[in-house]
Amino acid sequence: MGVIAGCRLSGREGAALLFVHGVGSTAAIWDAQLSAFDGDYRCFAVELRGNGASKPDPDPNTITREGYVEDVLAVADAAQCDRFHFIGCSLGGVVGFELYRRAPQRIRSLTFLGSFAAYTEGAAYAAGIIESVQRAGSMENFASERVRVLGLPAGTRRDETVSQMACKSVPCYQAATQATWTGDYRTMLAAIAVPVLVLYGENDPVAPARFSQEIADSVPGARLARIPLAGHVANADNPEAFNALLRAFLKSA
Repeated sequence: MGVIAGCRLSGREGAALLFVHGVGSTAAIWDAQLSAFDGDYRCFAVELRGNGASKPDPDPNTITREGYVEDVLAVADAAQCDRFHFIGCSLGGVVGFELYRRAPQRIRSLTFLGSFAAYTEGAAYAAGIIESVQRAGSMENFASERVRVLGLPAGTRRDETVSQMACKSVPCYQAATQATWTGDYRTMLAAIAVPVLVLYGENDPVAPARFSQEIADSVPGARLARIPLAGHVANADNPEAFNALLRAFLKSA
């Protein structure tokens, strides 16, 4: 399709871990995990199309949940990973659902962080974000406003969060917003047949605990855990707690 996706990687041996970022982040949001897991796993943080780090920007019409699955599979194929553990935050979790729908045979386990099978009034929520971007006039202005509602621990990660969000173009971010909030995967939850871990930040105002609870209640055998002192992007807000939960899950999975 001529669309550019990217990847940050670490580790030379072991099972493959594929990490997918959220709509406001880039692959760099997983750097703490790439460092923590590189001794035991091959780690790949996928840079989804249109998320700023890989230029030129694609046609926004190609920015869809299905397109994001193409990005994940392209990275997996390039890395010669027939099967892999998938870890997704927010939008990344949504991509995980779409990936399982399309290629369940590729997935060894699924980890969802701050994500949802269906967002309440998702179309209206997406429309409100898109309106806020237009009103802000630039991604940097919008990012400076949006960072206030992500539940960041006090005094931490503001500049990093704004920088990652601001590197995206307005058209690509708007398309990504539409893809993030408008899916509905609830009917497939009971059929997921791989180990599943569901995590959420205790102070996440964007995807609070009830969304994670819905996934955990509907997927057979799914595990649910809360990450303290963390907001919407808990893997970066409290990497030590996130890493410990993920490592224990991967060992059992």
